[in-house]
Amino acid sequence: MMDEAKTAGTKSAPPADAGGAAAAADAAERPPTIPVDERARLTDEIVVALKTVYDPEIPADLYELGLIYKVGIDDDRMVTIDMTLTTPNCPSAAELPGEVRNAVVGVSGVREAKVNIVWDPPWDPSRMSDEARTVLDMW
Repeated sequence: MMDEAKTAGTKSAPPADAGGAAAAADAAERPPTIPVDERARLTDEIVVALKTVYDPEIPADLYELGLIYKVGIDDDRMVTIDMTLTTPNCPSAAELPGEVRNAVVGVSGVREAKVNIVWDPPWDPSRMSDEARTVLDMW
């Protein structure tokens, strides 16, 4: 469940307006500019940073709650995070994306971060890690 967020989107994609199919094929043939070990370090440190962001109403971090759906690292070190909230009416909806962004840009080697709120798939408690279930006594 959490492995998706750790590994998803770690390849860069060419910009949509970068010359169509030829540019996409060209980009697919180029090796990534971030070495594999550096990409792994970035991924691990981004996850650590994400685990510092808590929903103020729930004593578990957003990562363990299963609110982080995808973490993408482009070759230019731009990080894109797809996350959701426990409900569209979440009282912290205005603050949490900014807190996630700030935590990620604090990771050494990250150039910038963008956070997208997504609603599909909807969050439900089955997305929580065992760690979050233990903290919340939801067994």
